[in-house]
Amino acid sequence: MKRKNILLSAILFPAVMAFAQQYGGMWIPTELNEKEMKDLGMKISAKQIFDPSKPSIKDAVVQFNGGCTAEIISPQGLLLTNHHCGYGQIQKHSSVEHDYLSDGFWAKDMNGELPNPGVTVDFIADIKEVTGEVLAGTQNLDAKAAQDLINKNLETVKAGFKLESWQKVVIKPMYYGNKYYAYIIETYKDIRLVGAPPQSIGKFGSDTDNWVWPRHTGDFSMFRIYAGKDNKPAEYSKDNIPYKPKHFLPISIKDKQENDFTFVFGFPGRTTEYLPAVAVEKVMNETDPAMISVREVALKTLDEKMRADAATRIKYASKYASVANYWKKWIGEVEGLKKSDAVGKKKKYEQTLISKNAQIKPTIDELNRLYTEQSPYALNRAYYSETVRNAETFTLANNFYNFVQAAESGKMDDRTAENFKARLSGIYGDYDAELDAKVTAKLLALYVNKTPKEFLPAGFEQYKNESQNLKTIEDLSKNSVITGRGSFNGATTYSDINKVFADRKALIQNLKSDPLMKLFSSLRETYMSTTDGKVTSLQDQIDVLQKKFMAQQMETDKDRKFFPDANSTLRVTYGQVKGSSPRDAVSYGYQTHVAGIMEKYVPGDYEFDVPKKLIQLYNTKDYGIYKDKTGDVPVNFTATNHTTGGNSGSPALDANGNLIGLNFDRQWEGTMSDINYDPRFSRNIMVDTKYILFVIDKYANAKWLINEMKIVK
Repeated sequence: MKRKNILLSAILFPAVMAFAQQYGGMWIPTELNEKEMKDLGMKISAKQIFDPSKPSIKDAVVQFNGGCTAEIISPQGLLLTNHHCGYGQIQKHSSVEHDYLSDGFWAKDMNGELPNPGVTVDFIADIKEVTGEVLAGTQNLDAKAAQDLINKNLETVKAGFKLESWQKVVIKPMYYGNKYYAYIIETYKDIRLVGAPPQSIGKFGSDTDNWVWPRHTGDFSMFRIYAGKDNKPAEYSKDNIPYKPKHFLPISIKDKQENDFTFVFGFPGRTTEYLPAVAVEKVMNETDPAMISVREVALKTLDEKMRADAATRIKYASKYASVANYWKKWIGEVEGLKKSDAVGKKKKYEQTLISKNAQIKPTIDELNRLYTEQSPYALNRAYYSETVRNAETFTLANNFYNFVQAAESGKMDDRTAENFKARLSGIYGDYDAELDAKVTAKLLALYVNKTPKEFLPAGFEQYKNESQNLKTIEDLSKNSVITGRGSFNGATTYSDINKVFADRKALIQNLKSDPLMKLFSSLRETYMSTTDGKVTSLQDQIDVLQKKFMAQQMETDKDRKFFPDANSTLRVTYGQVKGSSPRDAVSYGYQTHVAGIMEKYVPGDYEFDVPKKLIQLYNTKDYGIYKDKTGDVPVNFTATNHTTGGNSGSPALDANGNLIGLNFDRQWEGTMSDINYDPRFSRNIMVDTKYILFVIDKYANAKWLINEMKIVK
């Protein structure tokens, strides 16, 4: 696999002592700093961004399928998100005969839009702070008693909300449990695929360019929300109608200038900006490198087969992209943490806090002790969890292990069994047992070589040899019912899972005698006995102290603006369109163009091939209204918005609340912003709306979709 190691020669910049975000931050939309946003150039009010009582921009922003963000861009519920967010759905509709991944898909009209069972979008109807109610009575209790009371209070608070039948309430802790917020959520369940460019546009640059700038990727796909005839959420039905939104986003195709105000609205997944220095040090030097090493082996093994076989490429496309995404992100994160001197910066900040508040020193000392004690267990957890996650044969074995445990403890009722079978069917749907036997064999060797003897089952040193493991695991795999290669009850888990599970008692006995299950069971039971309880117990103690440390930071540092860490709730981040200078003598502009696609073009390459139609449009300069002042079509641009996973598909908006881009990535030099936002390096990467509309209009000839939208020229 190709990848560019662009950070190894980076010089260290002087550490920044202050923790001023310089427009970094993921702000709760009910608590925006309107003055600062307007000083940067925003023309609208905070109420126009979030207002529960009347239509506002938040009514056009949804959480897509539980993980990404999407936005409504027409009065008929047309939805825009990233290509990689819709990738799984595009893959499911694809086959060798109808390869929508390679060829793209564009419905000719609404009748041609494709349903996606199980896919949902969530609207946030309102946000309420409920800290006082949730923490009532907990002030003088120990940690366990306080949490027990919090749990009771949470149920009471939830029950107090008056909801419509299609609504639910979710209460989320913020600032490590020092505050709580309630979210009123409305979920729509009939979501149909409308259009997607070929992956030579939607994934242009693939793994080589992932997390990298300059970028030239048309990372977008289009869906539509359908509703019942009352415009309320409804299960899929051919009689459903396009959803009529309270608000949809106008799309601007005006040229961008450096330092233009921009804000991103979405559902960032997880950040840990307020960890102590010792925690960041462990991530940088231990757990991230461990997880990187496991995924590197898995990806290399999958890549060899995917390049040689088209069916495998289609089957494993979404899975491979998912594994590769964070593998590369962690590489950038480690380098970025080192480069920005995140540990040194945090140590200095901790000393500053102690000089202002002596009560903070015992908290930091105890955090240092706990993280140091936890370190070997956390490292083993990183290797074990990544091995089981990326060796799908072990993932299956883990599921079957849980099945046996539940059945023998009397917890396997019919509903649980059906859920279990459904989960297995999902894994088998894109599982190649022979290929994964190779992945499992190699990862087992890595695990045994990296794991201290006290964390290994007796006799496991025999699995240090990778080439020997390849034969051993293949022999076990081809005779095992869990891989679907061995039969049971006259069927395999591939061919008829119901028949396999018809005689549960016999199946349990088969599993107990299965050598592959015995191998995994030994591995799991040793991990559970040596590591799981210890790492969890220490983490519980760390969490209690982290809550205290967070409160102490907020009480002591009155000059710092604190935002809550991301936790998949709706947030606003804002900044400016801006290029970057990440290394000595290296300077990046803020905008790329179609010409740059052609500069990277490699005919037939799976990462850098370019569709013939796009080449034709480039050669004839048939750009229509989508070119900018350079005479070319802008493709991607960067800004200083503070984003993370979950912001994929988030709308990037201008000073007037018009859509100007679609967030899809971060610049590699700044991926450490999940832990340490540094304004010198942190840039989010967006698809320009001009390129999105150009592809829909000129490339796909889907003008019927353009006609739905409100274009701001």
